[in-house]
Amino acid sequence: MDRYKISGTWFEFLHHNKAEGVYWNPACRSFTEAQWRQKIREIARVGMKYLVLLCSSLAYEEHAESYFRGGPFPFPKDMACKDPIEILLGEADQLELRVFMSCGFYGNWVRTEENMKSEEVRGRAFAAMEELYRLYGGHRSFFGWYLPDEAGMDETGFPGIFIDYVNTYHVKIRELDPSLPLLIAPYGISRVRVDESFVEQLRGLDCDFIAYQDGVGVRQTDLERVSEYFSALASAHRKAGRSRLWADMELFDFEGNVYDSPLVPAPIQRIVQQLQAVGPHVEEILAYQYQGMMNPPDSPAFCGHPDSAALYRAYAEYIR
Repeated sequence: MDRYKISGTWFEFLHHNKAEGVYWNPACRSFTEAQWRQKIREIARVGMKYLVLLCSSLAYEEHAESYFRGGPFPFPKDMACKDPIEILLGEADQLELRVFMSCGFYGNWVRTEENMKSEEVRGRAFAAMEELYRLYGGHRSFFGWYLPDEAGMDETGFPGIFIDYVNTYHVKIRELDPSLPLLIAPYGISRVRVDESFVEQLRGLDCDFIAYQDGVGVRQTDLERVSEYFSALASAHRKAGRSRLWADMELFDFEGNVYDSPLVPAPIQRIVQQLQAVGPHVEEILAYQYQGMMNPPDSPAFCGHPDSAALYRAYAEYIR
C-alpha cells in the first residue's frame, strides 16, 4: 500500500473563527520572531513544502487588522512580531518552501458572497495585493496567491458569482506577475454532481490549482466515500484539461458543535484513512492545518490543544 503524505498546510497569524481557535490564537499573538521561525522549521521537518497563508488581513464586523505595514487596516498593536509576513517568507526562503499569499479577507470574513461582489472590497484587496507584492515579491518563496473567500458547491457545481470572482482576481494576479499561480479550496464535494456541466465550469474557471476540502473534519463528508468523490473530480479535471487537482484534507475535529467550539486534533487512524482515500487521485495533499493540530512535545513555539503533541509524534512515526 502506498504511504501518502501531507505536502503542505494552511498557515495563519490568527484563526478567523474565534470559537475554533481558542487553543492557539493567544499563543500566536504573543509569538516572537524566533518562535514563528521555529514553527515554520517544524512544518518543514515533517516533509511539508507548501504553506498557504490564510489571511494577510482579517476583517470582522467590529474590527479589522492587517499583518503587514501599509495594509488597508491597522497592524495589531498587541502582536509581538512586527513583520510576520517577512519572517514567514524569509524563513521559507531558507528552507526552500513555497508560500501562497492570501488575497483576503478584506471584507467581513463571514460575508463571503458580499465580499465576492463588492467593488469596495475588491478595490481594497487589489491595493493590498499591490503592496504585498511590492514588499515581499522578491522572496524566492513567494510562490503564488490564494483566495480565502471560498465557494460552497452544490449539485450544480460552482456558483456563477464564484467563477466571476476567481477570474477577475486572476486578471489582477497576472498584471502583478504572470508567473505566479492561483490556488482555491472550495467545499461541498459530497453535494456536487460531477457531470459534463461541471466539466464545462472547470474549463471556464481561470485557476491553476484547486484543493477541494475533503469535508471530513466539518462532518459534511462520509469518510467511506471520500475516495469515490475525489475519483470523480479527478476524471472531471482530466476532461477539462485546466486546473490541477489537489486536496485540502482536514486534520481536525470539533470539541463540541461544528463551527461553534474549539478545533482539536483528529486521531491518527482517521487521518491515515483520509490520506489513503485522497492520495491516489490528487497531485498534492494540503492539510488544514498543522498549526494548532500538531506540535513537537518540546516545542518552544507550542500552540494548540495538548493532544497536538500526540498527533505530531504519531504522524512523524507514520512518515518514517
